Amino acid sequence: IKMRGKATEGEKTMLDALCPALKALQDDVAVGKSLKEALADAASAAEKGVEYTKTIIATKGRASYLGERSVGHQDPGATSALYLLQVLAEMA
Repeated sequence: IKMRGKATEGEKTMLDALCPALKALQDDVAVGKSLKEALADAASAAEKGVEYTKTIIATKGRASYLGERSVGHQDPGATSALYLLQVLAEMA
């Protein structure tokens, strides 16, 4: 996703949810937590990432056209990534 979209964390994209989720998942696996716990923590980290997108200016995608007006709105891509992780966590 990073290569294809030429985006990084902090640019108000789905990566702002996925990157913290991946880190939380990797950390939990490293300490031996169960898959259910790891996915729950990943979803929680993604939720914090989505909240973070409300505080930053969009620099990628359609929202970038809004510039400073994008502040205060959560990124829809990050939100959809969060929903996917929440469903995974529920099903584990």
